[in-house]
Amino acid sequence: MLKVSLAVTLAYIVLLVVAGVRAHSLALLSEAGHNLSDFLALLLSLVAVYLQSRPPSSTKTYGYHRAGVLAALVNATSLVAVSFFIFYEAFRRLQHPEHVQAGVMMGVAACGVVMNGVIAFLLYRSVGRSAGRSGGDVNIRSALLHEVGDTLSTAAVIAGGWAILVTGHYWIDSALSFGIGALILWSGFGIVRETLNILLEGTPRGVKLELVATAIRSIDGVNDVHDLHCWSIGSETRALSCHISIADIPPSVSERILRDVKDCLHHNFRIDHTTIQFECVECEVAHGCVMPVAESEEHHHHSH
Repeated sequence: MLKVSLAVTLAYIVLLVVAGVRAHSLALLSEAGHNLSDFLALLLSLVAVYLQSRPPSSTKTYGYHRAGVLAALVNATSLVAVSFFIFYEAFRRLQHPEHVQAGVMMGVAACGVVMNGVIAFLLYRSVGRSAGRSGGDVNIRSALLHEVGDTLSTAAVIAGGWAILVTGHYWIDSALSFGIGALILWSGFGIVRETLNILLEGTPRGVKLELVATAIRSIDGVNDVHDLHCWSIGSETRALSCHISIADIPPSVSERILRDVKDCLHHNFRIDHTTIQFECVECEVAHGCVMPVAESEEHHHHSH
């Protein structure tokens, strides 16, 4: 799926550059920039999909999940750079408008709308299949966002070409380029924010730590939970670690509590990678270390 998109996008980029140069249209050239960023997005997604499928090793114990996230970050940063270049060019052109061949603009853009629309639809279907409930892999989603943005901006180029034909105002081409640049910038920033959150071990999008803690506390046999951390290993894999205090009970009973906690985390928060440490207050009290427990308990309450 991604390979087909890659080949088609590359062919269209070449067409855009050639047509943009011949028609003197910056809007077409900035579309080429937009599509080049898409081409990179798809290429990185492809590399990331390959890397993520590689099994964990003794040195990369989590596997290569973060490779896809890094790919999305690199891609989004390149988008931001492309958009600033377009702003610069469009500003230059506003001061010295060039004669634009609107007919060529519209014809090439029409091809683009069809192509981007088809790719966006196919990607949308694959995102829908892979994660109807969660919004999907950050990589495929970033590629989809690109394609949707492309379809819209290419449609705008057609409208602009028509406006130039009707009014004869060539500055419309530069104005369009500003719009396309802004679109690229907006999608780029969104992905930078999300990928940085994953790389900085931030709490996953859509997960509220207070709700997780409340859910764990509501489980029968759990006295309290502290030292709670939740993060993303990749864009789809969530991990959690915590300390849970329970009564001094036989292991067979605590096994049931552990199972309940894991089920709860899986069903309510889609967290499957858990490290849970049980602490039983009574056994620590029995060893005469009442104070440290009380202190650490209090400390945890304050800090969380």
